[in-house]
Amino acid sequence: MAEIIPFKGILYNPDKVDASSTMAPPYDIVTPEFKEELYKRDPHNIIRIDFGKDSDDDNEHENRYTRAAGYLSGWLEEGVLIHDREPSFYCYEIRYEINGQAKKTRGFLGAVKIEELGSGKVHPHEMTYSKPKSDRLNILRYCSANTSPIFSLYSSREKLASSILEDIVKEPPVIEAKNGDGFSHRLWRISDSTSIETIKKELSDKDVFIADGHHRYETALTFKKEMEEKGLGKTGDESFNYVLMFLSNMEDEGLTLLPTHRIVEIDSDIKIKEAINKYFDIRKISSEGMSEEQAREQMFEAMQNNAHSFGMFLTNTGSYYTLSFNGSDIEANLPECLRSLDVTVLHKFMFERLLKIDHYEYEMDSCIAVERAKKGSFEAVFFLNSTKIHDVKEVALAGQRMPPKSTYFYPKLLTGMVIYKF
Repeated sequence: MAEIIPFKGILYNPDKVDASSTMAPPYDIVTPEFKEELYKRDPHNIIRIDFGKDSDDDNEHENRYTRAAGYLSGWLEEGVLIHDREPSFYCYEIRYEINGQAKKTRGFLGAVKIEELGSGKVHPHEMTYSKPKSDRLNILRYCSANTSPIFSLYSSREKLASSILEDIVKEPPVIEAKNGDGFSHRLWRISDSTSIETIKKELSDKDVFIADGHHRYETALTFKKEMEEKGLGKTGDESFNYVLMFLSNMEDEGLTLLPTHRIVEIDSDIKIKEAINKYFDIRKISSEGMSEEQAREQMFEAMQNNAHSFGMFLTNTGSYYTLSFNGSDIEANLPECLRSLDVTVLHKFMFERLLKIDHYEYEMDSCIAVERAKKGSFEAVFFLNSTKIHDVKEVALAGQRMPPKSTYFYPKLLTGMVIYKF
């Protein structure tokens, strides 16, 4: 069963700093330019700990990880960060807008006991790369803390924890921060024993699905094993056996998944339309009398009407197309939960089998994706519809993994709202 416990969180002191100036997005979406901006925004911005800058003079004893540990201990001594005295869960709500619609994502932060993925109640859904994990591991080694939560989901139609969160958000938050989009991130402590026990009991038999933060979870598992090898894991209940997670009930409203598009290079000998027309109905978007943005919008509207429907932009024609799967047997040796996914059809069938693509890049913004394709050595952009939350659950429970960047949960949690110190 999933073991989720309250913890004594470290929070920014609202009497000393402005939360909107000290929080940061997750490290993996922070560009070098934005990192500089965060450094200038506030000398206590969490970016200095979670994703600091390298220096030409760095060595084994002085580097961005030793500096991160120094900032964490120094800010605690200064009272910029304060350590809560009693274990709590932390209600976290984001109010945001998308496509002109006001929405909210709500869940709670807790410490989840680490287990081997797929062996119990914690399930991944995406493949990961090794490089980000080595960076995250050094943060744990030097700081002995989780600074950025893993975004996870669970399913409960009883909604006991959801009801507790619904009540607590009527009170003033302990922290409120605005990000660059004007979204409101608010935090409340849940420290009364009745609420804590209700949440623990409800989650005790639930599966937990990692939505965003696979690298952080796998890194936490590696760190746990390192501590055990040093002889420090004597009871299994030491704090490093747990990892900071945000847990949101997928039965609640407010969760948004966005697609990540692919910009591709294709061998000049391969004719794209000829290679795929046996399996996909190709329709060119007529751009006569329309701007490029309008043609792209028409493409996205058409994509939503069919299963396994993709958009495509070709740099050599400057035109947009819709590609609709025609029902032919794709002959892919894959479990059914993956065969039915757009992103798997794109990668395993279209990219690997039909087009022989081995180099592609990712881009969230469809306009930027097209501009990058035009300016670079790319032949095409492939556009996807969003993966469904139900698909995340099905793939995870089947013990399978989607290709990287199959899901983009929106909006992102802020780093620094709560820190979990070992």
